[in-house]
Amino acid sequence: MSKGRVEAVELGQEPSPDGGARASRLSQAEEKKQGSGSLLDRKSEMVLDLEQKVQRSKRDRRNSLHRTMLLESQMKTVRGELVDTLDHLQELRNVLRRSQQNAEERKAAMEKLAAGLR
Repeated sequence: MSKGRVEAVELGQEPSPDGGARASRLSQAEEKKQGSGSLLDRKSEMVLDLEQKVQRSKRDRRNSLHRTMLLESQMKTVRGELVDTLDHLQELRNVLRRSQQNAEERKAAMEKLAAGLR
């Protein structure tokens, strides 16, 4: 045995007869490992992106709920004002009808007086 081979055998590094195949398998395993690492990195980025989207969605939902509550409150206020306005308009219409009725009665009385003076 050569001195280098003896040292390799002693260190447990003796080249095996299928050393080329083993090196090829190791190379393939290393490539798979790198590919897996790259895939893991991409998946991790996707997870972070999705987590950010979830947080934005939750924030948007809270804002939407707050805005909805605000608009519902405003709508309730406006609805109350509308009811008050309609009530007031109804009162004004009643006053106008009474005024028109009084005016018609006075006109009829005036015409009757005018006819009596002729």
